[in-house]
Amino acid sequence: MAREAVWAVITAMYDAYRRGDRAGIDRLLHPEATIWDSVDPVLITSTAQLDKVRDARPADGPRETGVAAGDEVVDVWGETALARYLLRVDFAEGEPEIVRTTAVLRLAEGEWRIVHIHENTI
Repeated sequence: MAREAVWAVITAMYDAYRRGDRAGIDRLLHPEATIWDSVDPVLITSTAQLDKVRDARPADGPRETGVAAGDEVVDVWGETALARYLLRVDFAEGEPEIVRTTAVLRLAEGEWRIVHIHENTI
């Protein structure tokens, strides 16, 4: 049951991303979340910093046509969870990008929140 709840948070994050719903993503992040984004070498440690990375993405870059997480491995130990998965990003032109991703989540006030994400393009 906990594994499914953890995976539901991960998939909800990408559902929000596809909708362009930053607030929907941010609701799933713990207030002290950190992120190693696949396109930025600096550890993101705040929502303001995350917004800077988001805003710096080129509007005229490759057009994404889909994003899907799969091949997940989820472990839960009490109030801590670790999700490892592959994220496939499809583009209008060219080959898809595969991003190997690890997410750490904590159970806080009855809800799973993402406390860390590490992305690595392969």
